[in-house]
Amino acid sequence: MSTPVVLTEEPMSDNVNQPQHYRSGEIECIDAIRASLGPEGFAAYCQGNVLKYVWRWRHKGGVEDLRKAGVYLDWLIGAASQ
Repeated sequence: MSTPVVLTEEPMSDNVNQPQHYRSGEIECIDAIRASLGPEGFAAYCQGNVLKYVWRWRHKGGVEDLRKAGVYLDWLIGAASQ
């Protein structure tokens, strides 16, 4: 008789909205970028990332890249609305 395998649930990483590799303690990288670039610089940064992720989605990241583009587009809209 084999021993049953017990699976523990670990929190799933969200590579689109809050990737763990972009967090240092309590500070998320995007917040540091926003603070250092200012509103116009941050908007330009977001626009460039939207272009990057839409450009490469078929060849690299698939739908996840489109979701990332959507996150950057939402941030761009937020920056443009201020």
